[in-house]
Amino acid sequence: MWEYTEKVRDHYLNPRNTGEIKDPDGLGEIGNITCGDALRLTFKVDENGKIADMKFKTFGCGSAIASASVLTEICIGKTIEEIKKISNNDIAQELGGLPKEKMHCSVMGQEALEAAIKYYETGGETSVPDVKEGEIVCTCFNITDKEIEKAVRENNITTVEDVTNFTKAGGACGGCQGEIQSIIDRVINKKQEPSAAPAKPARLTTLEKIDKIREVLQNNVRPILQKDGGNCELVDVDGNDVYIRFTGQCSGCAFSSMTLISVVEKQLKQNVSDQLTVKTE
Repeated sequence: MWEYTEKVRDHYLNPRNTGEIKDPDGLGEIGNITCGDALRLTFKVDENGKIADMKFKTFGCGSAIASASVLTEICIGKTIEEIKKISNNDIAQELGGLPKEKMHCSVMGQEALEAAIKYYETGGETSVPDVKEGEIVCTCFNITDKEIEKAVRENNITTVEDVTNFTKAGGACGGCQGEIQSIIDRVINKKQEPSAAPAKPARLTTLEKIDKIREVLQNNVRPILQKDGGNCELVDVDGNDVYIRFTGQCSGCAFSSMTLISVVEKQLKQNVSDQLTVKTE
């Protein structure tokens, strides 16, 4: 049985901004009821160019409802340029995390938002995304190689199972799993190919490394955790192993292991050293 955060449960049981806006400025439709999920997103823009209201209708599971509900809250009050930057990971993070098997629900929210923005920018010419690029890999769910490549690249996916979690590809008959693995291998190999010889980063002393880790935890990590009542503290640094302790709502959270990798370790690798490994005490 999947573990859900209190915020996911709240948005599922008490969804915000349900319904549909009459004569919307933006309209996006994603999914197909025959595939199990569908989402319709509408919004209005005010005289200042900000989202004045956004509503949704969805056919899907509790995670789909929660993802769409929290997405409307994230968007209202922001400009079009600001909501263009919202990713599926932002949606999941705002919910305090989603089970990996339900990450495709946050992807559906992001795609519906992209379609609604396109509707707005083209003056209502279309409410669906661009014709899919690439070749169909998963015929069960109509998923292309380009969609799989994007999911792998943007979410650091390394397994066929995770591709299924984010896109549904390979989750029905399974006949395309071999091709999905080939796509994963191709994207990972591209990431590992050296471009121009990068400048070798300056070697940090142990004290400099610890100071930099503290700085990144304070400025980059804690603000994310504190949104949902959580926090963390540095316990020790042993070579490239960084030991932290989660506190507040993060302590004992079912998604703490996901947060450790997707938030804490990711920020430290990006801003201190890609050699670092983060562990809990």
